[in-house]
Amino acid sequence: MKILFAAAEASPFIKVGGLGDVAGALPKALVEKGHDVRVVLPLYSSIKWEMREKCQYLKYFYFMHGWRNCYCGIFEANIDGVVYYLIDNEYYFKRRAPYGEFDDGERFAFFSRAVLEILPQVDFIPDIIHCNDWHTAAVPVYLDAQYRWREGYEYIRTIFSIHNIEFQGKYGLDTLGSVFALPPDWESVVEHDGCLNLMKGAIERANAVNTVSETYANEILDPYFSFGLDSILRPRRYKLSGIVNGIDVKAFDPATDPAIAVNYDIKTRADKVENKLALQQELGLRVDPDVPMIGMVGRLTPQKGIDLMYPVMEELMKQDVQLVVLGTGYAEIEDFMRFCDAVYHDKMRAMITFSASMAQKIYSGADLFLMPSKSEPCGLAQMISMRYGTIPVVHAVGGLKDTVIPFNPMEGTGNGVNFQSYNAWDMYDAIMRAVGIWRDPDQRDQIMVNGMSGDYSWDVSADKYLKLYQSVL
Repeated sequence: MKILFAAAEASPFIKVGGLGDVAGALPKALVEKGHDVRVVLPLYSSIKWEMREKCQYLKYFYFMHGWRNCYCGIFEANIDGVVYYLIDNEYYFKRRAPYGEFDDGERFAFFSRAVLEILPQVDFIPDIIHCNDWHTAAVPVYLDAQYRWREGYEYIRTIFSIHNIEFQGKYGLDTLGSVFALPPDWESVVEHDGCLNLMKGAIERANAVNTVSETYANEILDPYFSFGLDSILRPRRYKLSGIVNGIDVKAFDPATDPAIAVNYDIKTRADKVENKLALQQELGLRVDPDVPMIGMVGRLTPQKGIDLMYPVMEELMKQDVQLVVLGTGYAEIEDFMRFCDAVYHDKMRAMITFSASMAQKIYSGADLFLMPSKSEPCGLAQMISMRYGTIPVVHAVGGLKDTVIPFNPMEGTGNGVNFQSYNAWDMYDAIMRAVGIWRDPDQRDQIMVNGMSGDYSWDVSADKYLKLYQSVL
């Protein structure tokens, strides 16, 4: 099968969030199963030089995008059997960061059209174009509106993956022709709630739509989670499905991770405590193997449930626990974490930055890993924490519900602790239940074994994607 994976970010070139992890890992897993998979992404100036050096210049050409005659350079790289095409246009991609520019709509309209225009240039006509999030949502629309008549494009099928439905690519309807170069009779395809909505257009025109967990696929049919698109999704639920993401089990392996103090695996899991002691010493916390350490790694935003910490922080800090937080996000939440660090400095550290190596140290050093997300399409951190033998404490939504099974001490089953209602004190109760499990040596050992023995690789998920591809061919 020939598959073209279109995304605005892909590890190892550029990664902003979970999409970059998926776009880096899923194509690799599909290649290992014998398929011809190519990835197309923008050649951002923010891509690190060591990765740019891996790219070879292929060619350039021009194409018309509405009234614009656009330059399109193509660079190529082959990493782990996956062919990457990086689209060069400095006007659109020589920026400070991949996203957040005033003209993002125009930038990714160009990129979406370039995804289709490069196919004859690189002599690759895929069976499937797998599009991801709003940045490439215009691809299925352009394909049906303006490319089906071209030779080779007649039978291409499209998959659209929703990694986060909150960000939909909304613009004024006056941009239909001027920015997105779509004819007036296609306005009804992309219009929703008085706006041009790129994600809505992809949901209409893609042959199949999927999200990154089974529970999230059901949740977004509800107005509480859908950010206004439930009325579009419900009539099209026949083509909606969910597939839980995997993680890169080679990159996240406590047995080989170079960032942590002491390597360990499921057989030597007793050595995990050495990583907590090393982290306590590094952060200047009390070095004590008997105090449970709670870790949090991620964006400090309301979606991640950080606001639930406000009412319970004082009570939590009265307990014999330590809290380590790593991440950046909303200024007010960052300030709250800094304030708590100052007030509870003997028990807490808030590192308002992001460091991949520190994240690894927290995964391995913490005893509990807290993810109280208000919504979570899939989540990767809970799976990473379980792989490192750290107990996840999560709000039972989206991918968190699908991957974290409540621990049953009577039967010795389950791999974590969850809470059902989005409530600060329910979260606090879940933390205390997890602390109770951790303080019981037998229960602690059982839940660690359950978590570390789970299969979090892309192997199973890749098979499900192949079935999805086959269903639309």
